[in-house]
Amino acid sequence: MHRASGVWIPLVCAAALGAQTQPPAAGQARPAGLETEWDIAVVLGEIGVHAGRLLPELDRVDAKAWVDKGASETYAAQLESSKQQARALELGAKALSQDPERLAQSLELFFRIEGLDSMLVTLEDGLRKYQSEADAESLASLAAENGANRERFRQYLTTLAAEREKQLEMMDREAQRCRGVMMSQPAPATPPAAGRKK
Repeated sequence: MHRASGVWIPLVCAAALGAQTQPPAAGQARPAGLETEWDIAVVLGEIGVHAGRLLPELDRVDAKAWVDKGASETYAAQLESSKQQARALELGAKALSQDPERLAQSLELFFRIEGLDSMLVTLEDGLRKYQSEADAESLASLAAENGANRERFRQYLTTLAAEREKQLEMMDREAQRCRGVMMSQPAPATPPAAGRKK
């Protein structure tokens, strides 16, 4: 009997831990504040489309002409970096919309959004100073269109991270409990060594 329980306890513990790492099944309640995958996939799709719309606007920025007017050459580097970030954001948002509960990829995408927003502010200043107020306003207006989606994604990401942390704590408690149960089980009896025949 002891041998059987010694085999079953680790299996039951492993099954319990595995069940806690699964996302909620269809029909199961989601954690409060965590948007459904479908809803956040729509937001991610819009973020990707917005990033794609930024590219033609960035193509209108003539950072080389700015340098001729006395601007720092770092504007050209920031412009190129902004284009690269916008392209990566467009592709990354589309990929993440297929599986939005991937925390590492969600964080990477959010940091990309933040980085691009920061560079756009610098480019807007350059546009005002070295190109035209109208071009600066056009870029600022387009950049601002993503504000609601960015905030919604930020809230989703915060809730998702908190939920993952809670799951890890539950897994740790369950692992500790299972370890305690296994340690309290008596060691299986070893059969006596077979003696030599005479």
